[in-house]
Amino acid sequence: MKKQTYIIAITFIWVGFIGAISFMEAWLKFRAPGIDTALGLGIGQLVFSALNKVEITSAVLILILSIASKEKKAVGLQGLFYMAVALLALQSVWLLPALDTRADLIREGVTLAKSKLHLWYVLVEIIKITCLILFGFRSFKYLNKNK
Repeated sequence: MKKQTYIIAITFIWVGFIGAISFMEAWLKFRAPGIDTALGLGIGQLVFSALNKVEITSAVLILILSIASKEKKAVGLQGLFYMAVALLALQSVWLLPALDTRADLIREGVTLAKSKLHLWYVLVEIIKITCLILFGFRSFKYLNKNK
């Protein structure tokens, strides 16, 4: 099996994780009976930390498979992947740590001013998942075209 096939599979597994966690679990947990803000934030920190590790692992695996592959890649395909990785890096080094700090303070009872960090995180997630979906479908199309 071609390495490109594994790249496509990992990409869509990554997309599935983002969809399930960021666009479903994140807001549903607060609707569960008995979940208050502090508990919801604690669960969110745990889940998003795990998601971040899965995303980094996915990105590294795709990068390794891309380097190991002797196939030529379309420049547009690489650009979509690298854009997703850049957005993941932004989340990993800025947004998640900042959101974790806010969550810790809120759980300690500190009242904080409104923040746009969640809005930024959601915006980055939407752009990242769009890049990954396009990367996955275009990679599939590219794979079939070059058989």
